[in-house]
Amino acid sequence: MGVVHHGNYLNWFEIGRTEYVREMGNSYRDIEKLGLYLPVVDVQMSFRKPARYDDVIDIYTKVAEFTNKKIIFEVEIRKGDDLLVTGKTVHVWLNSQWKTVRLDEEAPELYERLTIG
Repeated sequence: MGVVHHGNYLNWFEIGRTEYVREMGNSYRDIEKLGLYLPVVDVQMSFRKPARYDDVIDIYTKVAEFTNKKIIFEVEIRKGDDLLVTGKTVHVWLNSQWKTVRLDEEAPELYERLTIG
């Protein structure tokens, strides 16, 4: 069909999140070294226009909601001025036993950095 498969957009969402967290002065690797994980528990995507093979796209990511238990990222995938896909991912904080935790109690310094960011 000459268009990017819809599954690739989820990878682009992850790239946007990873870079967003890195720009806030953290990395997922550093967060995992603290024994914390941030899995996706919900994904929503709306497809408006297709990306085509070899298109240069831009990924815009922002935090829509941040609490001590979860983060919601909103994402836009664009090609120039054309909005291709919008969506969001919901994540919860887990410890190394895969139990939900309050970030402000489990890693207060990380919570503070993310709150200020």
